[in-house]
Amino acid sequence: MGHQVPVTEELHDYMLAHGMPLDEIATELRAETEKLGNPAGMLTTADQAGLLTTLTRLIGARRAVEIGTFTGFSALAISRGLPDDGELICLDVSDEWTSIGRKYWERAGVAGKIDLRIGDAHESVAKLDGSFDLAFVDADKDWYVKYFETVLPLIRPNGLLLFDNTLAGGRVIDADGPADRKEFNAHVAADGRVDVVMLGIGDGLTLVRKK
Repeated sequence: MGHQVPVTEELHDYMLAHGMPLDEIATELRAETEKLGNPAGMLTTADQAGLLTTLTRLIGARRAVEIGTFTGFSALAISRGLPDDGELICLDVSDEWTSIGRKYWERAGVAGKIDLRIGDAHESVAKLDGSFDLAFVDADKDWYVKYFETVLPLIRPNGLLLFDNTLAGGRVIDADGPADRKEFNAHVAADGRVDVVMLGIGDGLTLVRKK
């Protein structure tokens, strides 16, 4: 049997220091988001940002969609992995929170790749068309199964769907753990159209490869 290394806070800091570092723009975006207080808990972690950029580059993604943009930190990471003529469609309900991200997208030189669409994501997702290489979902968790079923047909073979917060702080294994995450995790694990890997990064990140 392999040995699972317990990730202490110190070890996590070491991993961050020896991975893809956040530049000044990303660091300042995180700092401004953290000033929001409790809502900052929705912020994608720094190590997830590095992974998002790397995965986007690895699969040669040119067109991506993000459902749930918040203050734009994850969108910054994904867009940096896209080529100059790439496109990231961001769906979010809040003009206030996404306006924070717009400033940093401009500074990073990626604003031209990002198509931000403000409105009810349930309706916006249904209006998506064309083919996508990558999807990142970090919105209302009780819609994860519906987002998966709606977006999967739009993903090209060998494309990726990424779902955040799928471990729910570790509570998915509790008898009274969140039913929405349990339902989603079971749903994709049993779906023969995809390969699934759950990563213990951040609050749990599920990688779904379309066959």
